[in-house]
Amino acid sequence: MKERLGWGVAGAGAIGIRCALSHFSQPDVQDRAFLAAVCDPVPGRAEAAAKKFGVAAHYLTFEELLADPRVDMVTLCSPIGLHYEQGMKAVEAGKHVHFNKTMTTTVAEADRLIARAAEKGVKLVASPGQMLFPHNQRLRRLILEGTLGRLAWAATGTAGVGEYHMKEEFRTGQDILTDVNPSWYFKKPGGGPQYDVTVYCLHTLTGILGPARRVTALSGMQIAGRDYHGQKIACEIDDTTMLLLDFGDSFFAFVYACVAGGGLTPGFQPNIYGTKGSIIGTKFRDQDMKKPNEFPPHVTGPHAALREFHVFEDMMQLTDWVREGKPSIASAEHARHVIDIIEAGYRAAETGQTQDLRTSFTPLPLDSLESRL
Repeated sequence: MKERLGWGVAGAGAIGIRCALSHFSQPDVQDRAFLAAVCDPVPGRAEAAAKKFGVAAHYLTFEELLADPRVDMVTLCSPIGLHYEQGMKAVEAGKHVHFNKTMTTTVAEADRLIARAAEKGVKLVASPGQMLFPHNQRLRRLILEGTLGRLAWAATGTAGVGEYHMKEEFRTGQDILTDVNPSWYFKKPGGGPQYDVTVYCLHTLTGILGPARRVTALSGMQIAGRDYHGQKIACEIDDTTMLLLDFGDSFFAFVYACVAGGGLTPGFQPNIYGTKGSIIGTKFRDQDMKKPNEFPPHVTGPHAALREFHVFEDMMQLTDWVREGKPSIASAEHARHVIDIIEAGYRAAETGQTQDLRTSFTPLPLDSLESRL
């Protein structure tokens, strides 16, 4: 076992700073992992990030980062549309890879990544690892133990996030680390609310319930253009999508990914309705399955106060897997199933025909779950 592993951070924008650099510059993780390198195609950005967060090396290109022998693992904090290409390059270079959401934009890409990683003997972890949260494991336990009775329907989704990306602090500053262009959020491939944020809801929903079987959808665009510091951004991807998932046995789920409004459901949590009771967010009846100040296993000390601690947890999952041989439940196979739902949903909306999902994954078994409160 290698004592300390080097992280290579691809992208020094909002995700790279919040998810990787802020967390892995903390003293408490240095015995296990350190920031070996950061790269960014914007001249000067990787250098500025390296100086701010104490990263050993900085590069302009991803290829230079992969060539650095200190880099054992790579986290892709780049636009989603680049994840497949960069992921394959990292796998070919023998690097273990953490994918920020969404892992890829198509099932075919995910298939090739998973197969090639197995051939090369490298490990993949894909965010978001929603089932690493203890409350989600307790919710799954309620389902498996039959506490809700016969499952009838569920709902989850996100709304209003596009405007957030235009106004977050990494877009409105004056220096190279806080003036990051958000154009890719509105472009193909990989833009739009489904790949960006509703992916959290889909990971949570399927993590609690298990894989879906079919999907149908309606989808369209409300806002055709955006303005960023005087630059006109032509939107290419739908910003309003309604999915209807079939889990079998007459159990259906409604998932919304919308540009406007507040969410109908709390956070990224689903409402799940059964014949003997319902889950509303994290609550079953009057009992909250989420304990106060309860976090995923690695989120301790300063990390609990930092943003995006869930991504830090996923990255630590890969760190432990490489160092100690402990596989993570934030699996590429689960991510592939969620990608299948999104991709097939767009196809259903375009064709007007319900689509069979062709992927699956192994959900957490009962004996592995957090105990009930």
